[in-house]
Amino acid sequence: MRSLTTTHTLLLYNEQGTIMTQEFESNPSVEAKIKPNHALQEPPLFKVIYINDEVTSMDFVVDTLCEYFSYNPDTASTITADIHRDGAATVAVLPYEIAEQKGIEVTLEARSKGFPLQIKVEAEA
Repeated sequence: MRSLTTTHTLLLYNEQGTIMTQEFESNPSVEAKIKPNHALQEPPLFKVIYINDEVTSMDFVVDTLCEYFSYNPDTASTITADIHRDGAATVAVLPYEIAEQKGIEVTLEARSKGFPLQIKVEAEA
């Protein structure tokens, strides 16, 4: 009896960008029990909003924008000035889980340093 198994080679990139190969076998006579959903959608995006207060230092806000949102110091300073001038500013637009996590991390750091910084996460319109 002839085998219907086919060998495939998959090319993968590791974290350093090096190409790695992985071989696997498939049997075309086997049917999948679950049909794959190829119509995947991008996750909805949420805004991370910093709200101005009279206690949180501008240096702290700049530092958190650099550390948690990867802004350079000049851009972080501009955003901080916007927050101070306008009372609030959107600092990032991210998928919900990431936006929520960053909001929690910054809030915890603010509280640990005695700052009442408020961060809001809301759906992007």
